[in-house]
Amino acid sequence: MGELALALLALAALHGAKAPEPLENDSESGKSGVGGKPWKAAPSPADLDLDTAGRGAEWTSWFNIDHPGGAGDYESLEAIRFYYRGRVCERPVAIQARTTEWELPEEVGEVVHVSPKKGFRCVNKEQPQGKTCSNYHIRFLCPLEHIYWSHWSSWSPCSRSACGSSGTQTRTRRCVNARLVAALKELKCKGKAVERRPCSAGPCPEPAWLEWGSWGPCSRSCGSAGTRTRRRSCKTTKKVSCAGRPTEVQKCPPSPCPACPEHTLQGTVVSAATGAALPDARIFLEGRPPVLLAHSDAHGRFAAAGLCQGSAVNISAHRDGFAPGLAPVVSNGSGVAVAHVRLRRLEKPYMVLHPTTKVRVAGQDVTFCCKASGTPVPKKYYWYHNGTLLERKVHRYGSRLVLSGLAPAQAGTYHCKASTEAGAIKSAPAQLTVLAQGQQSCKPEPEPSLVELPSECPQDAAGSRYYDVGRCPPVPCADSAAEQTGCGADVGRCCGVRRMEMREIPCAGSLLPLKVVAECGCGPCAQPRVLVQGRVTAADTGEPLRFGQIFLGGRKVGFTGYKGSFTIEVPPDTQRLVARFVDRQQRFVDAIKVLPFNRRGGAVYQEVKMLRKKEPVDLDGSRSNAIPLGEASGRDPIGELVLPAGAFLRPSGEVFKGTVKASITFLDPRDMATAGAASSDLSFADAEGEIVPLRTYGMFAVDFREGKSGAALQTGPVEVRMDAGQVWMPEHLQKMKLWSLNPETGLWEEEGVLRPAGGSRGKREERTFLVGNLEIRERRLFNLDVPEDRRCFVKVRAYSNEKFNPYEQLEGVVISLINLEPQPGFPANPRAWGRFDSVVTGPNGACLPAFCDGQRPDAYSAYVTATLGGEELEAVASSPKLNPNAVGVSQPYLGKLGYRRLDHDDPNLKKTAFQINVAKPDPNNVDETNGPIYPYRSLEECEEAPVSANHLRFYRVEVDKYEYNVVPFKESDLTSWTGDYLSWWPNPQEFRACFIKVQIEGPQEYMVRSRNMGGSHPRTRGQLYGLRDTRSVRDMLLENTSGACVEFKCSGMLFDQSLVDRTLVSIIPQGSCHRTAVNSLLREYLSRHPPVAENNHTAAFTMLAPVDPLGHNYGIYTVTDQNPRLAKEIAIGRCFDGTSDGFSREMKADAGTAVTFTCRERPAGRESFFQRLLTAPAEALAEIRREMGTSEMRRAPPEVMDFASGAQAPGPTATRRTPSSRRRTGRVQGQL
Repeated sequence: MGELALALLALAALHGAKAPEPLENDSESGKSGVGGKPWKAAPSPADLDLDTAGRGAEWTSWFNIDHPGGAGDYESLEAIRFYYRGRVCERPVAIQARTTEWELPEEVGEVVHVSPKKGFRCVNKEQPQGKTCSNYHIRFLCPLEHIYWSHWSSWSPCSRSACGSSGTQTRTRRCVNARLVAALKELKCKGKAVERRPCSAGPCPEPAWLEWGSWGPCSRSCGSAGTRTRRRSCKTTKKVSCAGRPTEVQKCPPSPCPACPEHTLQGTVVSAATGAALPDARIFLEGRPPVLLAHSDAHGRFAAAGLCQGSAVNISAHRDGFAPGLAPVVSNGSGVAVAHVRLRRLEKPYMVLHPTTKVRVAGQDVTFCCKASGTPVPKKYYWYHNGTLLERKVHRYGSRLVLSGLAPAQAGTYHCKASTEAGAIKSAPAQLTVLAQGQQSCKPEPEPSLVELPSECPQDAAGSRYYDVGRCPPVPCADSAAEQTGCGADVGRCCGVRRMEMREIPCAGSLLPLKVVAECGCGPCAQPRVLVQGRVTAADTGEPLRFGQIFLGGRKVGFTGYKGSFTIEVPPDTQRLVARFVDRQQRFVDAIKVLPFNRRGGAVYQEVKMLRKKEPVDLDGSRSNAIPLGEASGRDPIGELVLPAGAFLRPSGEVFKGTVKASITFLDPRDMATAGAASSDLSFADAEGEIVPLRTYGMFAVDFREGKSGAALQTGPVEVRMDAGQVWMPEHLQKMKLWSLNPETGLWEEEGVLRPAGGSRGKREERTFLVGNLEIRERRLFNLDVPEDRRCFVKVRAYSNEKFNPYEQLEGVVISLINLEPQPGFPANPRAWGRFDSVVTGPNGACLPAFCDGQRPDAYSAYVTATLGGEELEAVASSPKLNPNAVGVSQPYLGKLGYRRLDHDDPNLKKTAFQINVAKPDPNNVDETNGPIYPYRSLEECEEAPVSANHLRFYRVEVDKYEYNVVPFKESDLTSWTGDYLSWWPNPQEFRACFIKVQIEGPQEYMVRSRNMGGSHPRTRGQLYGLRDTRSVRDMLLENTSGACVEFKCSGMLFDQSLVDRTLVSIIPQGSCHRTAVNSLLREYLSRHPPVAENNHTAAFTMLAPVDPLGHNYGIYTVTDQNPRLAKEIAIGRCFDGTSDGFSREMKADAGTAVTFTCRERPAGRESFFQRLLTAPAEALAEIRREMGTSEMRRAPPEVMDFASGAQAPGPTATRRTPSSRRRTGRVQGQL
């Protein structure tokens, strides 16, 4: 098989084989002599020289039709042909088998049988003791043509064998056919059937040493060091001796003497995490082979006689569930040696560094890096290209993969996998793009991007008020310089704006400035800060967690604030953010959360709920105790925790028999309100290293303490009994397991299996229980879960308004999905929740994992919500009439999903959630192949689905609110920020939102506009930054009064950070309004910080915005945050409340106000000043001049108010206010 394998490998590489891997052809892998009847290798044309036909051979795809169970794993060719007709040729010439972990049979030490004519089989009874067959998949090598020469035979022995003489050698081949034909004698192959070549037995050898023999025994059997010897002999055909010595001597290491009865070894085995004693550990004397010395007792102590004093040796300790530990043996000189071993709990590997996406030009090099942690630390890494294992010997990789001289064929997806004895973990995939020489990844032409123009601007020919300003997609660019070989943070180069142009748009008789992208190019990638912000509160009362500790992994990163608020900066390269919130007063169960975040930058807001610990009960440690799990009024418990007598242990291992304060806090999924308080995201890493979901039946946290001292207690083996009657899905009974939560990774790890057992819960009833066992030591949070493989993805998008325009999608929205198990016939009344997930929307929405079922559409339902900066978005209505175009899903699939908004039956309920049946799509039904539900293996299809495909929708309710920026910026995508003097936000790392509160006395609600221009900076003076329109909100406690919180551009440094600009802000309400009061503190502040903007026109209020962050006493509200929308939401909440630290969604118009206007109804047919400025600014200004008179015109030039025409405003004057602007005593606001 040797030459055949080499030939086929070479041809497979030339003709598109995925990887040059070893082949099998009628072979028996494994140890020889093992029982089992192999397939007979009858004469066949399998031994073909495929290169002689000119087209070679190719591999089929991988097949896996059987799974290891019963007698073993059988992948027969006959069965494969039955299921995959036409996928395998008539007579394959070779076969290849690998486990699903991409390992060869010989690498895992398994006995298998392979044949290209029969297929593959692995029999469990033929495997070494304690092993069973792995799960294999196989593929076949098929010739592309049928007439070939066979491989050349081996060369015959040389005709002369004496050294120094010469002769000839011959080899032969035959013409064969790979097809099933009756006669082969008619075949004619081109070329010779016999080949000859000269040969020689070679010159007579020079004298040479043979290989060294093995080392002899040590001169000292034990105790101190000795010596040992090895020898070699000289081979020669002449009477000449070899140069060198025939013997070699070296020192041998000391070894312990087999028995010293007068000496004793004593020691302990404890947990490295808690210092608690570990019983039943096996103690070995290190050596080859290791020698079992003793077992640790209940107190973690051990003793062994016979280890000689002064022996410099190590011992190791082994215990189930812990990684092995080593410790040196230290003698105290009195015949007693001691050793203390600390063991770390065995933990599955967890990926802490993932490979990142790269772009390279053909011929360049690239380095991918990954790193995993765990106990023990992973040392074994595997790299995959497009799902195929890369040969370690070829690429010489470890945790780092280096590819040199890249070719286009090497583009694709790369990921790594780390494995230890505890398990495996896969990294996130990274995309490698290989560009041809001269090819550009960043096109200079910008992509379309639309912004909405102000309402006074005319519509285009298509009836649209949107203008294309262009955008540069933030895709990575190829590095211009050679890549560094390190694995640190790489800023890289990305596509961005290279040049912008100013346009002027005709609007209401004036020109509106607007900057558009003219050219894109490569530059340094933006590095926006990635943050998670939020509040931590009690799930039952809303009490904030004050000054609680925050951990990322095992590292403390900060504290919560007085109101429970927190901010976490996400470390670079993070794929999964696991945070642990700890109450230092021990009133709450530790909350371990997997927090969603926006990788494109900015802050995501998250509400974190903590479970209050259940009040402890007194238990007698000397007796058996049973504690119910999930006991609530009107409900039977999910199960119970049974603690036998003597189960409680002190950390030293001593049995505690006194009074125990026991607190068992159970999170019951039958209570829908508990979903938000559950820990982690109910995921675990399977045997292949993929993170997959669990379906929970309940979680419980345990806390055992001594009654008097309050010291923490552990337990030995205890029993968990689960009522099988609470499992409503019969298929889950056989898969139920007991899990514990790893607080650093946020992943659940298996503790044991729950198996059916008979049991009683009372004198009058008999029930079936699922029973499992565990020890409560280091971990204190447990789960009753089943792995659920019925999985799908749900496509959801969020929009800025109810128009659902594709270019107005919101990024950074947290979409949350709770899986529900509905009651039969009552889909709106779920029996329990099963798991939950949260995903942040990107430029193409979000895909949320969910349980689904293809046979029963209502087997699982999903409850979906969306929040942006703490604000709940609204779902599309389902009543009184369901509109498929609005929902975003076409019929009849929408009817199968049973879409219902929360207020479907009760209009008084909130409109911020919807519920659907997660009906798995039928691939044979064309109506169900276009979303919004996608099979679990179609994640890429879901993520890349066009906006025209079916999807579910949320939208932001913004009634009569409009924002316009001269330099376009999408606040949900921080990478769209452009450094320009006219940018509304001068710094993409930090966003400062400013609002002014306007009180309006009038019979209705009014639109209020802020016009923002450069005020003092020489580069922007008189130029427009942007417009903001906001409708006032009625105060429900005051008659004919409303208030408006109007955003304006904050004063401060511009993007170059060189000079401060005092923004010139004009506040103009719509309607027949006149200014009646200005906050006296604000007026005084402005007068003390010249220059002062004139405010002579009573229909508006103009100021040079303050640089200082004034508060509610001035009517100015300023909030700085790393997320612009979150900064705005906080500022608006304070503005509505009229305080500097409060938050309200109910307008308090008379609290914390800056300026007051009085508006009256205008006569019929007469336009307001606001409307006249929009439609005819010149005539409106002329009317103003006539009304104000000569003296007023001298004090207030009309150009200050010409906001609609876009005319240059004059620079601010240093003239101080007239006496008429003095504040009235006894009022916060002064009358004008």
